[in-house]
Amino acid sequence: MFTSNPFAALSFPAFVMQVYAALMALAVIAGTLFDVHHKGSARFFALRRHKARTWAQRRLGGAEIASLAIATVAEAAVSGEFCRWPRRLSHLLMMYGFLTYLATSAVMIFAYPTGVFTPTVLPALWTVGASMILVGGLWFFFLLRVDVAHDGASPFHLGRADLFVGSLLASTAFALLWHYAQTWFGDATSTRILFGIYIFFTTLLFVSVPWSKFAHMFYKPAVGFQRRVEEADGSSDLPAPAAVNYIVRS
Repeated sequence: MFTSNPFAALSFPAFVMQVYAALMALAVIAGTLFDVHHKGSARFFALRRHKARTWAQRRLGGAEIASLAIATVAEAAVSGEFCRWPRRLSHLLMMYGFLTYLATSAVMIFAYPTGVFTPTVLPALWTVGASMILVGGLWFFFLLRVDVAHDGASPFHLGRADLFVGSLLASTAFALLWHYAQTWFGDATSTRILFGIYIFFTTLLFVSVPWSKFAHMFYKPAVGFQRRVEEADGSSDLPAPAAVNYIVRS
């Protein structure tokens, strides 16, 4: 089960799916650039860097900057910005599931468009990645969202902030349903309907970048790296940690 290339069994030429995947990649790039321009993020970072250079108390060397970059990547790799383990774990499941799902989709669409000689590990990892997204995403969506966990809102309440997670969950859920129908039933009508719904939510996921939190995946590492640089060169305007006084009782 789920060991065959799902994109190889489509009823239209392989280049159609390849063009679609390329357009979705362009949509993410264009949406991120639009988001950066619309929200003034590029201007903010430029002003922040200029201010940091002015206030810096010492100049960082190349090796130290590289070390800070590695530390930033390491923190992002383990979702170090989250203190509570449930939120961190759900985020890690979604992040690595999404990367696995996205990478295997791209390889199967571009490298094995006809399905011939497709390594069985690719559709297997595709399925595992999609399942990780669903586990981590549903856990976050119904139990860990701030408005649900702390404000008492209904877990079925949807807002603009939920656009990214919601469309991602719908896309991966219908991807698995489509592949399940394709593998077990072979019914052309149900397979086409499920594939159409999968394409709809996948398109929504990638073209809604300016209005969703998709672009935050690119902002967070940049902000984290800038914060580390400012702390290292002494230009940070954040308050220093408060001193803790320990009282020793005899």
